[in-house]
Amino acid sequence: MPAYSVIEGVKLGENVKLFSFVNLFGCEIGDSTKIGCFVEIKKGVRVGKNCKIEPFAFIPEGVTIGDGVFIGPHVCFTNDKYPAAVNPDGSPKSASDWSLKETVVEDNVSIGAGSVILPGLRIGKAAVIGAGSVVTKDVAPGATVVGNPAREMRK
Repeated sequence: MPAYSVIEGVKLGENVKLFSFVNLFGCEIGDSTKIGCFVEIKKGVRVGKNCKIEPFAFIPEGVTIGDGVFIGPHVCFTNDKYPAAVNPDGSPKSASDWSLKETVVEDNVSIGAGSVILPGLRIGKAAVIGAGSVVTKDVAPGATVVGNPAREMRK
């Protein structure tokens, strides 16, 4: 039997396939989505139907993923534009000391292996993010972006 952790509040659609060592926290996963091993998906994330999330992807709070999206291995989404462990006075940061920036990935997007998606962005329908890209701004529907920072190659 696979070893995965589905924490309270997770909504799994029909025919969802989870591989070993997946951690799901209060998220929603659409029908027929496949989630590879060592993936972590945090509270409030919505993943559409017929998605494929490859091993070692990290999807934090504030991310919404449409239908038919491919997320390659080691893709990392972020949700804090100015991350830090402590405040300027040296006190540990708490939940109230940061601002969540929401990210939307529209339908039929493909995100290549090792890409990093910075917070507060929209990746348009059917866009392609090349492997290893660092996405720092919105991506237009149908666009292909590559590099660090990711730049548009073609529409």
